[in-house]
Amino acid sequence: MPRKAAVKMRCRLLLWFAVLSAAAVLTVVWGGSVTYDSRSLIVNGQRKILFSGSIHYPRSTPEMWPSLISKAKEGGIDVIETYVFWNQHEPKQGQYDFSGRLDIVRFFKEVQAQGLCACLRIGPFIESEWNYGGLPFWLHDVPDIVYRSDNGPFKFYMKNFTMKIVNLMKSEKLYASQGGPIILSQIENEYQNVEHAFHEKGPPYVRWAAKMAVDLQTGVPWVMCKQDDAPDPVINACNGMKCGQTFVGPNKPNKPALWTENWTSVYEVYGKTKRGRSAEDLAFHVALFIAKKNGSFINYYMYHGGTNFGRTSSAYVLTAYYDQAPLDEYGLIRQPKWGHLKELHTVIKLCSDTLLHGAQYTYFLGQQQEAYVFKRPSGQCAAFLVNYYKRRDVNVLFQNIYYELAANSISILPDCKKVAFNTAKVSTQFNTRSVQTRATFSSTQQWSEYREGIPSFGGTPLKANMLLEQMGTTKDESDYLWYTFRFKHNSSNDQPVLRVDSVAHVLHAFVNGKYIGSAHGSHQNGSFSLSNQIPLNSGVNQISLLSVMVGLPDGGPYLEHRVAGLRDVKIQDGGKSRDFSQYPWGHQVGLTGEKLNIYTSSGSQRVQWGELGSHGRGPLTWYKTYFDAPPGNDPVVLFFGSMGKGEAWVNGQSIGRYWVSYLTPSGEPSQTWYNVPRAFLNPKGNLLVVQEEESGGKPLEISIGTVSITKVCGHVTDSHPPPVNSWTTEDAVRDESHHGKIPKVQLRCPPRTNISKISFASFGTPEGGCQSYAIGGCHSPNSLPVAKKACLGKNMCSIPHSIKSFGDDPCPGTPKALVVAAQCGRWMVI
Repeated sequence: MPRKAAVKMRCRLLLWFAVLSAAAVLTVVWGGSVTYDSRSLIVNGQRKILFSGSIHYPRSTPEMWPSLISKAKEGGIDVIETYVFWNQHEPKQGQYDFSGRLDIVRFFKEVQAQGLCACLRIGPFIESEWNYGGLPFWLHDVPDIVYRSDNGPFKFYMKNFTMKIVNLMKSEKLYASQGGPIILSQIENEYQNVEHAFHEKGPPYVRWAAKMAVDLQTGVPWVMCKQDDAPDPVINACNGMKCGQTFVGPNKPNKPALWTENWTSVYEVYGKTKRGRSAEDLAFHVALFIAKKNGSFINYYMYHGGTNFGRTSSAYVLTAYYDQAPLDEYGLIRQPKWGHLKELHTVIKLCSDTLLHGAQYTYFLGQQQEAYVFKRPSGQCAAFLVNYYKRRDVNVLFQNIYYELAANSISILPDCKKVAFNTAKVSTQFNTRSVQTRATFSSTQQWSEYREGIPSFGGTPLKANMLLEQMGTTKDESDYLWYTFRFKHNSSNDQPVLRVDSVAHVLHAFVNGKYIGSAHGSHQNGSFSLSNQIPLNSGVNQISLLSVMVGLPDGGPYLEHRVAGLRDVKIQDGGKSRDFSQYPWGHQVGLTGEKLNIYTSSGSQRVQWGELGSHGRGPLTWYKTYFDAPPGNDPVVLFFGSMGKGEAWVNGQSIGRYWVSYLTPSGEPSQTWYNVPRAFLNPKGNLLVVQEEESGGKPLEISIGTVSITKVCGHVTDSHPPPVNSWTTEDAVRDESHHGKIPKVQLRCPPRTNISKISFASFGTPEGGCQSYAIGGCHSPNSLPVAKKACLGKNMCSIPHSIKSFGDDPCPGTPKALVVAAQCGRWMVI
C-alpha cells in the first residue's frame, strides 16, 4: 500500500475508534447499575467521563427547564446536577411543597426525557448562597439543637428530610437502578470547612451521615464534597476553581476523582466589584484535572445560575445568580464560554476510551512544561501538553515534533500527534447581549402609591425590656423588624445625637414619625453603626428603628447561634449619654403592606392607594401599576436603575430584592435589570407592585424591556486549531489544504434571527480581538465582501482562515488573523 494511502487509512481507523468512543459516552441506557472503580463511575458496566452542569430548579421556572436542559445537552453536558432546597420544600415543620418551581420530580423527568443523567445533591445543608444555607428556620426553635453535628435533634430532622426525598425519588423510579436518570447523590456539603469547630462532635457526625445515606439503598453511589476522609463507600470529591492542582485525590485507591463544583464565575454581592472567570481558565483547569488527577466527572457550578426569586438569596447576594455562567440568568447562551467548553467536551470524548483504560505517563518538557500521556496496548494514545507559564508562550519537543504552547494553556492531542484543542485558543464566537426597551412608565397617571405608617411604641405587638434578636423574632417571615421606644426629653440641648449599633444589614431611623437617616453594612463586615443628629420635642418622643436583613447567612459553624438586629441604642444629649439597650421596647415583624399582601390583586384592594406623589417623596412607599407583556419570546426584564432598595412583584410573584443605591467601588449599581419570567406574565394587564424602602426612588423611570443576543464575533489566527468537529468527519483525513483542517470563523445567530449586517471584517493583522477591534497594518481589501457573501441573511456561516478564501496574500510571510463581527436581526439589512 502506498505510504500516503496507508497514512490515510490509519487516520480513518483512528477516527472510527474515536467516534465509537464518543458515541459510547453520549449514549445513556436506562435501567442499569451504577458503581465505580479507580478511574470513573461505571454506568451499566461502562466507565464514563461525564461532564455535568448545575441547574437549580427553584432558580428558574418549569417552562424554562426543557430549553435549559436542551442547551446544556447541546453544549456537551451529560449530567444535570441540582441541590435540594429543604427550606422551600418544608417551610413549616411537616408541611411539604413540591409544586411549581419546586416540582423536583418534573425536573428530573425532563432530564430523563432528554436522555441525560442526573446528580442529586440532597445536603440537606447546601449553602449555595441560599437563604439560611437551605435549612428551614423552624429548626432554630427545636430545643437543644446544634446544626450539622453529632446532635440528636438535628440528626433526627436531617434523616427525616433525606428519607423524604429518597423515598420520593424511589416512588417515581428516578434512580438509575430503577431505570431513572439519577446516577449519583450527595450527602452533607463542604463539611470539612467547619468540622474542626465542632471538636469531638464533628467526626462522628460525618460517619453517621455517610452510613445513614448508604443505608437508604438507592442503588447509586454517594459523594461528600470537600470531605477528604469521607467514610467508605462514600466518594470524597473536590470543589473549587483549580481542582487539578488542589485536590488531594481519592482517599482510597478504588475511588474515582470527582469534581462536584467547578465554579464558572464568582457569585456576586451588593456593593462589591464584579469578578468573572474566562472560558480559557475554565478549560485549562478542566483539562488539567482530567490529565493530572485522572478526573472523570466534572460538574460546572453553575451551568445556569438563574434568579434568586423572592427572599431566597443569602446575605447581600444579588438576585441575579451566576449570570456569567455558560447559560446566563435568562437561559441565553453566553459565548465564548458555552462554545469553548463544548469544544473541550467533544475533544475529551474523542479520546475517552484511551483516558479511561490507558496507562498514564508523565514527561517533563521544560521548567514549567509537562506532558500527560495515556497509552493503551492496542496503540491508542492521547496527550495533554501543559504550559504553566502565566505570560510566556513556549515551543516544546514532544515525540520528535515541536509544538507551540500558548501561555497558561494545555494542548490536547487525541492521537498524540495532532493538536485538536488548546485551552487558550478560543475558536468559538463571542456574543453580545442587549436590552430593547419595550415600554416605559413615565406618566404619573400610570402609578398609584401607598405609604407605610411608622409604628410607635404603643402600637407594636411585641414588648420586651430589651432589644430582641432579629432572626429569632422574624423567623424568616420578613426582612423587616421594627424596634420602637418612647422617652421623655427635657433637655434644652437642640442637637442630641442618636447612635445605633447593628449586626443586621440596613437601618432606617425615624423620630416622631419623621425620617432622619439610614445606614447599612456590607458583605465583608458583620456590623455597622448609625449616628445622626435628631430633632426632639420637649416631652415624650417616639423613636422607631426599622432593621432590615438582605438575606440570612448561609454557612459557618453554629448557624443556629448566629444573631442579627440592633445591639446598642444610645442618645447623646449635651454632655450625657443615655443607653436605651435595656429599656422597654416594642417590636413589630414586617411591614403592613407585607401582612396585607398588597402586592397581589386581591390584597392590593385592602389599602387606599393615592395618586403618585400625593404623600410627597419619602421612604417606605409602595408603587402600583399595570402593563402588557412585550410581544415575542425573548426574556423580559424590568429596569430599576432609578430606584433605591426594595422588592418587586409581578402578578403576586416576587421577582426578588433590588438594591440599586448600594454602589460598587467603581460607582456602578450591582444590578439594574431584573428578570421577569414569561411564565409570570399574562398577555394583558399585568400587576406590578414595587416596595421602595428609600426616599430617592423614581418609579417614572422604570421601564420594561426584552433581552436578546444582537451581536456575534469570531476571531482566529494561524495558530488556532481547526474546528473540533473536523475530527469527527472525513475532512480530518484529507489534504491539509482542505477547509476542514484549517481554522475558521464560525458565526451563529439565535434561533429565528439571521445575520443582518457585517459590522467589521479583517483578514491580515487586525488590532485587538472580538472585545475591541480595528484594522491593522496588514488588511485584505476583500475581507468585508467575502464576509458579506458568506454570512448575510444566514442564521449561521463559516469563513475559513486561508489566503485562498480572500483571493490573495495581503502581507506574505506575516502571521495573520481573521476577525469578523456581525449583527443579528429578524430581517436582512443591506
